Amino acid sequence: MTMTIHVDIVSAEKEIFSGLAEMVFAPAELGEVGIAPRHAPLITNLVPGEVRVKVNDTETNDYYVSGGILEVQPHLVTILADTAIRAKDIDEAAALEAKAKAEEMLSDKSGKIDYAKAQAELSQAMMQLRTLDRLRKKSR
Repeated sequence: MTMTIHVDIVSAEKEIFSGLAEMVFAPAELGEVGIAPRHAPLITNLVPGEVRVKVNDTETNDYYVSGGILEVQPHLVTILADTAIRAKDIDEAAALEAKAKAEEMLSDKSGKIDYAKAQAELSQAMMQLRTLDRLRKKSR
Protein backbone atom coordinates (compact mmCIF):
# COMPACT_ATOMS: atom_id res chain seq x y z
CA MET A 1 0.00 0.00 0.00
CA THR A 2 1.42 3.36 -1.08
CA MET A 3 1.32 6.10 1.53
CA THR A 4 0.04 9.53 0.57
CA ILE A 5 -0.01 13.04 1.97
CA HIS A 6 -2.70 15.69 1.44
CA VAL A 7 -1.44 18.68 -0.57
CA ASP A 8 -3.02 22.12 -0.88
CA ILE A 9 -1.56 24.73 -3.24
CA VAL A 10 -3.22 28.11 -2.83
CA SER A 11 -2.44 31.45 -4.47
CA ALA A 12 -3.74 34.87 -3.54
CA GLU A 13 -6.45 34.43 -6.18
CA LYS A 14 -7.63 30.81 -5.75
CA GLU A 15 -6.94 27.22 -4.79
CA ILE A 16 -4.79 25.63 -7.51
CA PHE A 17 -4.58 22.04 -6.25
CA SER A 18 -6.05 20.01 -3.41
CA GLY A 19 -5.59 16.27 -3.23
CA LEU A 20 -3.49 13.30 -2.24
CA ALA A 21 0.09 12.80 -3.43
CA GLU A 22 2.97 10.41 -2.88
CA MET A 23 5.62 13.16 -2.93
CA VAL A 24 5.96 16.94 -3.29
CA PHE A 25 9.04 18.84 -4.51
CA ALA A 26 9.29 22.59 -3.92
CA PRO A 27 11.85 25.41 -4.36
CA ALA A 28 12.72 26.35 -0.77
CA GLU A 29 15.02 29.24 0.13
CA LEU A 30 18.06 27.01 0.66
CA GLY A 31 17.35 24.63 -2.23
CA GLU A 32 14.75 22.18 -3.45
CA VAL A 33 13.00 20.11 -0.79
CA GLY A 34 11.24 16.78 -1.21
CA ILE A 35 8.31 16.08 1.08
CA ALA A 36 7.04 12.54 1.65
CA PRO A 37 4.20 11.33 3.91
CA ARG A 38 5.05 11.60 7.62
CA HIS A 39 7.71 14.24 6.97
CA ALA A 40 8.80 16.17 10.04
CA PRO A 41 6.98 19.48 10.55
CA LEU A 42 8.58 22.33 8.63
CA ILE A 43 7.90 25.92 7.66
CA THR A 44 10.09 27.59 5.04
CA ASN A 45 10.00 30.39 2.51
CA LEU A 46 9.67 29.51 -1.16
CA VAL A 47 11.54 31.20 -3.98
CA PRO A 48 10.30 31.48 -7.57
CA GLY A 49 10.37 28.08 -9.20
CA GLU A 50 8.66 24.81 -9.98
CA VAL A 51 6.54 22.76 -7.60
CA ARG A 52 6.05 19.13 -8.61
CA VAL A 53 3.29 17.03 -7.07
CA LYS A 54 3.76 13.30 -7.68
CA VAL A 55 0.21 11.98 -7.43
CA ASN A 56 1.21 8.40 -8.32
CA ASP A 57 3.69 6.49 -10.49
CA THR A 58 2.04 7.69 -13.70
CA GLU A 59 0.87 11.23 -12.83
CA THR A 60 2.88 14.26 -11.78
CA ASN A 61 1.42 17.78 -11.76
CA ASP A 62 3.75 20.74 -12.35
CA TYR A 63 3.16 24.28 -11.09
CA TYR A 64 5.06 27.56 -11.10
CA VAL A 65 5.11 29.60 -7.86
CA SER A 66 6.51 33.11 -7.59
CA GLY A 67 7.38 32.64 -3.93
CA GLY A 68 5.47 32.13 -0.71
CA ILE A 69 5.42 29.80 2.27
CA LEU A 70 5.63 26.00 2.52
CA GLU A 71 4.17 24.42 5.65
CA VAL A 72 4.60 20.70 6.26
CA GLN A 73 2.76 18.64 8.84
CA PRO A 74 2.96 14.83 9.01
CA HIS A 75 -0.14 14.33 6.82
CA LEU A 76 -0.53 17.74 5.17
CA VAL A 77 1.54 19.99 2.89
CA THR A 78 0.29 23.54 2.38
CA ILE A 79 1.82 25.89 -0.16
CA LEU A 80 0.68 29.49 0.18
CA ALA A 81 2.01 31.19 -2.93
CA ASP A 82 2.00 34.82 -3.98
CA THR A 83 1.24 33.55 -7.49
CA ALA A 84 0.71 29.92 -8.52
CA ILE A 85 0.08 28.75 -12.08
CA ARG A 86 -0.31 25.31 -13.56
CA ALA A 87 2.78 24.80 -15.74
CA LYS A 88 0.62 24.07 -18.78
CA ASP A 89 -1.16 27.42 -18.29
CA ILE A 90 1.98 29.60 -18.33
CA ASP A 91 1.79 32.23 -21.05
CA GLU A 92 5.14 31.81 -22.79
CA ALA A 93 4.82 35.01 -24.83
CA ALA A 94 4.12 37.06 -21.70
CA ALA A 95 7.05 35.43 -19.86
CA LEU A 96 9.40 36.16 -22.78
CA GLU A 97 8.18 39.76 -22.89
CA ALA A 98 8.65 40.17 -19.13
CA LYS A 99 12.16 38.72 -19.40
CA ALA A 100 13.10 41.11 -22.22
CA LYS A 101 11.65 44.10 -20.34
CA ALA A 102 13.51 43.19 -17.13
CA GLU A 103 16.78 42.71 -19.04
CA GLU A 104 16.28 46.10 -20.69
CA MET A 105 15.64 47.73 -17.30
CA LEU A 106 18.78 46.12 -15.86
CA SER A 107 20.89 47.43 -18.72
CA ASP A 108 19.76 51.02 -17.95
CA LYS A 109 22.75 52.67 -16.27
CA SER A 110 20.98 55.96 -15.54
CA GLY A 111 20.15 54.94 -11.98
CA LYS A 112 16.47 55.77 -12.47
CA ILE A 113 15.22 52.20 -12.05
CA ASP A 114 14.67 49.88 -9.10
CA TYR A 115 17.33 47.24 -9.74
CA ALA A 116 15.98 44.88 -7.06
CA LYS A 117 12.52 44.94 -8.64
CA ALA A 118 13.94 44.43 -12.14
CA GLN A 119 16.08 41.53 -10.90
CA ALA A 120 13.05 39.92 -9.21
CA GLU A 121 10.98 40.28 -12.38
CA LEU A 122 13.78 38.74 -14.44
CA SER A 123 14.08 35.84 -11.99
CA GLN A 124 10.34 35.16 -12.12
CA ALA A 125 10.22 35.25 -15.93
CA MET A 126 13.24 32.94 -16.18
CA MET A 127 11.71 30.43 -13.73
CA GLN A 128 8.40 30.43 -15.64
CA LEU A 129 10.27 29.68 -18.86
CA ARG A 130 12.35 26.96 -17.15
CA THR A 131 9.17 25.36 -15.77
CA LEU A 132 7.63 25.37 -19.26
CA ASP A 133 10.79 23.87 -20.73
CA ARG A 134 10.81 21.01 -18.19
CA LEU A 135 7.15 20.31 -18.87
CA ARG A 136 7.82 20.09 -22.61
CA LYS A 137 10.82 17.78 -22.14
CA LYS A 138 8.80 15.52 -19.84
CA SER A 139 5.93 15.18 -22.31
CA ARG A 140 8.18 14.03 -25.16
